[in-house]
Amino acid sequence: MNTSWNWILLLVTVFIMIGLALYSNKIMKAHDGEGGFLLAANCLGPFIGAATIVATGFSGWGFMGSPGVAYKYGSIELLGNFFFAPGIIFAVLFCARFLHQKAQAIGSFTIPEYIARSHEGPEIIKRWTQAFAAIITIILLLVFLVGQIKALGLLAGQWLGIDNNTAALLMIGIIIIYTSIGGLAAVAFTDAFMVIGMCVSALIIVVTIFSDMSPSELISNLNAIDPKLLSPEDSGPYGSTMLHVFLVLPYAFIYTTTLPYMSVRFMALAKTTKLHHVAIYMLPISCLLSLVPLAGLYTRIKIPNLATPDEAMPTFLTHFMTPSISAVVTLFILFAMKSTANSVLHAIAGAVSHDLRQSIWPSCKLSESSLLILNRGAVWLLGITGFIVMLFAPPFMLSMLAILGSGTLMAALVAPTLLAHFIPANIYAALSSMIIGFGSGCLLFLKFDLGWVEAPIYSSLLACGTYWVVAKFFDMKSTSMEISHH
Repeated sequence: MNTSWNWILLLVTVFIMIGLALYSNKIMKAHDGEGGFLLAANCLGPFIGAATIVATGFSGWGFMGSPGVAYKYGSIELLGNFFFAPGIIFAVLFCARFLHQKAQAIGSFTIPEYIARSHEGPEIIKRWTQAFAAIITIILLLVFLVGQIKALGLLAGQWLGIDNNTAALLMIGIIIIYTSIGGLAAVAFTDAFMVIGMCVSALIIVVTIFSDMSPSELISNLNAIDPKLLSPEDSGPYGSTMLHVFLVLPYAFIYTTTLPYMSVRFMALAKTTKLHHVAIYMLPISCLLSLVPLAGLYTRIKIPNLATPDEAMPTFLTHFMTPSISAVVTLFILFAMKSTANSVLHAIAGAVSHDLRQSIWPSCKLSESSLLILNRGAVWLLGITGFIVMLFAPPFMLSMLAILGSGTLMAALVAPTLLAHFIPANIYAALSSMIIGFGSGCLLFLKFDLGWVEAPIYSSLLACGTYWVVAKFFDMKSTSMEISHH
């Protein structure tokens, strides 16, 4: 296998990404300190904002996992993907503005800090809450990051002709370099570059499929293999009834508004950025990326007896594309994986260098240059930690790690970030809802046989209910104290 062309492609794109990181570093230096590193100096315009949100949201799952699900379960995965796109867009239209404005008003740089500062209560409880939010962010997103690093190694190793662990180290090393140079601005600008490649890749996949067979032929061939591929009796991996696939819409909405590596982009938007402009850019990008599972359906028709469904996309690349085009598409799939990995790494680095520092050492007074060294050091430390954990981790399903990490964190943070806008509550409501969301999310995922989006949705509802009950309790307590006082 000649991999010289692949190495050339990789080196060219690495130079481009480091160049974008150096450019973003100039923007960051205009706003010295953590605000520049953690919030991209609030410089994200409509296109960069849209590109980084979509690139991070769709990630490598859309290119590697999703075609495998489509291969096994059929058209239900295509429907699920199309629900994901409007979920993300609705989150931007309905939640980005208030989160951005509130964060600006209270001066918060991260989601854990936002939760602590936006709820009233004793200072010590607010510090505990920020620390708890930071700790579960670190644990759950580190789990997610380990899965991303492993997936990068599996694909890049085959692509570059090297062993998987060496490839994983190379990929995480590249991510560490550009993320540590420019922080969130570097992540966002490189995401914008990468999402263009992801769109080109999706377009190549669609053209390849429909230049060989028409949509009607695709449908008739699938029907001939198994009518359930087109008319399923349930939602496949999403749940036991056809209605369960609709849960992808609220899941994507909550996912985008609460997960630190997604919602921090709302906080980083420029004041002049109009949300409907962001949505206009997001719509065609997300719709195009939603078509990628077609590769799984096409491969099911052409090669119906794969050993495992996860081989659908690699098989599609090797059997139905020329080597040079396959190399380019594989590079763009690596882009999709890196666009999520860099965002997750930046989020957990911020939780360590900013939130834990504030919680444990509130009287700490460091210079802006020292804080920047701390931020960058955290990126290196956690990136290397993720790689080492990946080396010693037992075998696991990559999709399971993604849902355990992101889904459980989503349930823990949904109430104090999203519900807080509608229900006034104190810090006790925020902390209790986070504990219930985290505990129930882990329990439902690990102990019950539920669809992929069911456990996060159910635990999110439990967390929101807890938030409302505790808020009402303190409201009633305050009212009774006022009555007794009078």
